[in-house]
Amino acid sequence: MPDQPWIQRAPGLPYFITEHGDPWTPIGQNDAIPWVDWSPLLHPQDLPAVAGHLAWLRTQGVTCLRFMLEYAESGGHFFEQPAGVFNPVLVQAWDDLFRLCGDAGLRLLLTPLDTYFHWVRWDLHPYNSANGGPCSARTELMCHPGVRQLVKSRLQFATERWGGSGTLFAWDLWNEMHPVQGEDRPGVFDDYIGDVGPFLRDVELRAHGRSHPQCVSVFGPELHWKPWLNGAIFRHSALDFANNHFYEEGTIDHPSDTVAPALAVGKLVREALAEITDQRPFFDSEHGPIHTFKDYRRTLPDDFDDEYFRHIQWAHLASGGAGGGMRWPNRHPHRLTHGMRRAQRALADFLPLVDWARFDRRPVDAVVSDPDVACFACGDAHQAVLFLLRTRPLLPDGRVDPAVRRPTTVTVPGLVPDRFRALLWDMQVGVAAGEATTRPAPCGGVRLEVPAFCVGVVVAVCTLGRLGDGDE
Repeated sequence: MPDQPWIQRAPGLPYFITEHGDPWTPIGQNDAIPWVDWSPLLHPQDLPAVAGHLAWLRTQGVTCLRFMLEYAESGGHFFEQPAGVFNPVLVQAWDDLFRLCGDAGLRLLLTPLDTYFHWVRWDLHPYNSANGGPCSARTELMCHPGVRQLVKSRLQFATERWGGSGTLFAWDLWNEMHPVQGEDRPGVFDDYIGDVGPFLRDVELRAHGRSHPQCVSVFGPELHWKPWLNGAIFRHSALDFANNHFYEEGTIDHPSDTVAPALAVGKLVREALAEITDQRPFFDSEHGPIHTFKDYRRTLPDDFDDEYFRHIQWAHLASGGAGGGMRWPNRHPHRLTHGMRRAQRALADFLPLVDWARFDRRPVDAVVSDPDVACFACGDAHQAVLFLLRTRPLLPDGRVDPAVRRPTTVTVPGLVPDRFRALLWDMQVGVAAGEATTRPAPCGGVRLEVPAFCVGVVVAVCTLGRLGDGDE
């Protein structure tokens, strides 16, 4: 397996770099070994098909896949069987997946188990005392000493076997933390992170001489229902970056148009950044129409879902997230559409226009002249990223009407007096689409005269000499 450079946080900045100092951005989605694109790994059936799929993902700009070591939707793919004994079929599948990802130049964000199916398949799970495990109640999963030790052993096994390469991007120490998994004990999040995170880091330092970045994830609405959870998720000293799962009710989990989800993502990213006090990177590691798919048993039409995906992706990036977020497919079968892959390619091609290794971004309150255009923006004194999205009129199916094209003016505060270049990016085609005229704004910052556009456009603003190759 090729020894890919390890990923680390850019010192003092909210983005990632390789160990060699090159910018790196997570672009990808959630996947699971039992799903259609990965099931050939089991027993194994068709490894060349998996290798071909990974190579194709790389051509679409994908850099990172989020997997759970155990995804037991059917109850038949437990990573341990019985508790403490690692399933050789799953171990072989992971051997092959790590090797193939390394060959393709892709990386993995790993979490030890899918707590949703751990919860709903508890009657079958090896950790259940009824099946020979240590724990009698699923409400003790996060705090039971026996389960804690099993999770530690699982993580130790995984990093000692697969963690010696940069193919492993990072660890999500616990997928979708929820107080009920720890008997609603005060401080259960901090206790788990403060125990498991340093343990894993020590194991990696002994095994590899360095450690991979760590985070935990949470079902996002919980942070509004129980605000006291925010400290552990966004500010715990043992974590390197922050994650959230964007499943806002109605707007994201059951969308009726493609604008409201983007507005929700912009709001949620800003709320997350407001909780972070040290500029650690943040990104959404799960989002999608889960309520539409799971409860209404409906897969969104491709055209609608593609636009929903694009708007969420660009709102996430322009609001200050690292990358465009990671979709949970919530489609039948569980795979992204070709339109979503084109959107990921467009994002990958846009990234070189920003100097991420020096971008100390903050949310920016840009002012738009057109009341029917929403602006998502972040920036520092020298750079800014904006996503301008038309909010109306909408087509009957909830997509933005592409027939409406109007110019607009945007004032971006915070940029120091200088000469700026504002490159427009066609978010649908993924190519440069000209430039906006820039001039100093009367009250400070820069005013952009953006030519007529339909649906949405992305803008990279930079001091001349810092954009792309630095040519003027």
